[in-house]
Amino acid sequence: MSSDKRSGRRTGLSRGNPRDSSARRGDRSTAGDDATGSEQQDVQPVHRTPPSSDPGADRAAASPRDGADGGKPFVRGAARVQHGAGAGAGAGEEHDGDGCPSASMPPDPSLDHRRPAWRAYPIGRPIADFEPRPAAGPFYRPDSLADGWSTDSFTVRLASVRGYAHRYRGTPRQDDIAVVHHEPTGSIVLALADGVSSAPFSHIGATAACRAAVTTIVADLDTGFGAVDWQNVVRQTAWQLSEQARTIFKLAEADPARAEHEMATTLVAGLVRPTAEGAEAALIQVGDSSAWVLQTGEYRCLLEAKFSSDDDVFGSNVTALPRVPQVTPRVGPLVPGDVLLVGTDGFGDPLGDGSGLVGRHFAHQLSWPRPPLEFAHHLDFSRETFDDDRTLLAVWIARPDGER
Repeated sequence: MSSDKRSGRRTGLSRGNPRDSSARRGDRSTAGDDATGSEQQDVQPVHRTPPSSDPGADRAAASPRDGADGGKPFVRGAARVQHGAGAGAGAGEEHDGDGCPSASMPPDPSLDHRRPAWRAYPIGRPIADFEPRPAAGPFYRPDSLADGWSTDSFTVRLASVRGYAHRYRGTPRQDDIAVVHHEPTGSIVLALADGVSSAPFSHIGATAACRAAVTTIVADLDTGFGAVDWQNVVRQTAWQLSEQARTIFKLAEADPARAEHEMATTLVAGLVRPTAEGAEAALIQVGDSSAWVLQTGEYRCLLEAKFSSDDDVFGSNVTALPRVPQVTPRVGPLVPGDVLLVGTDGFGDPLGDGSGLVGRHFAHQLSWPRPPLEFAHHLDFSRETFDDDRTLLAVWIARPDGER
């Protein structure tokens, strides 16, 4: 069974009136957000040891380096988009009549400059500027987060920003992300999650899923064998969601069905290892968050995405944790100059096939690592009808001379 995650993703907030949800220029999705703004619960630590019939069985069965993790190889050259004259538009991204690229938002003479203004970066026709409402609930859930750092092999930038629909309604950001450096192997370990809109505590589920996935991958790397049991990563993450729901709702025992109803979330998890030629990435996917490689202005999709140039509509159903689908990692090389992107559909939907305004904007912005706050500011772009939470991780592969 799949969960309807697309419900309420685009409210069609227009530049003219942020309260008018009827303006739906280019909107292909259904209306209404099931988020109720009910009292939020913070993620509670769960210290129980997960059950396992034979924790080493699946790991022993995994090929040590069939692309390092027994997964399907990346297909270099597939689904490439070249920017330039004649390039088609991205998903839901019709070009504006004047064909102008994005520019700084001009001053609005009707705006009282003594009042707060959000002033997000506009791309095409922006959403009306308004000051966000605080996220409902007694526990702190930041509107946005940004981080960044470098190792000898990689430069990392990441950000997660609350969507304009959630800002207007006063509901929390349902995306989350966790990224760590595994020093013994030099690897970047990552997890990114997008809580299902209809699950009232999915923001807690997203946070718990990211922490559990990263912890499980690091534990496998710490064994020294180098192989990651990716199916076990999904199992342990799903188990953690059920345990989190048991703790929050004071259940006598774990209830996966209750956890799915309250805390369902998508997940992309993986790692990037340094190699003599550059790097190797291994990624798994549960749901509709995705990953891309950006190289010299071209986007190459690495995981399944909702949009392709042949699609007329976006799919609306996704499989989400705590369900445990069968996963196979996508494994493949990255060369110096590549930028690995991992993002939720709040980024993937406006990106589309990469040839529209959003794709061109980020091809330029990601041509070199910007400061983390600048990275977050551009991820928080304003474009009419695209008002979902957005989370994006970018990993630059170092060249031999140290440049990214």
